[in-house]
Amino acid sequence: MKRLFVLSIFASTIAFLGCRRNLHPVPDIPFNININVNLPSYSGLQSIGGFAYVENAGVKGLVIYRRSMDEFVAFDRMSTAMGGDTCAPLYVDPDNLLILLDPCTESKFSLFDGSLIQGPAEWGLRGYRTIWNGANILNVQN
Repeated sequence: MKRLFVLSIFASTIAFLGCRRNLHPVPDIPFNININVNLPSYSGLQSIGGFAYVENAGVKGLVIYRRSMDEFVAFDRMSTAMGGDTCAPLYVDPDNLLILLDPCTESKFSLFDGSLIQGPAEWGLRGYRTIWNGANILNVQN
């Protein structure tokens, strides 16, 4: 009986620690915003391959990339590398517009899909849901 109790405590501890390791390092902050891509501040989203930064959403703001006429992706600008919460937001590499750079750890992420390209980060970026109305409004939500 005592052995069963110790075994169950051990198994519970292992399960708990295993679950904690799978938590994404960027906090899950709910938001729901509409972006009019015809506004000058979002003009980068008017063409395929363009991007725009959005403040006041997510943890460190968003970067939105237009993959095709009807497909957009949105990622939080907080790096997933250790210390990403205290570092400046990610920014698009001026020499390669498909890469997001972490100014603190030099980690690199794909703007196309948010995956980690190189660096000490162990996670890809936190992505958000995008809904395009087909005309001029892009809804981004978590």
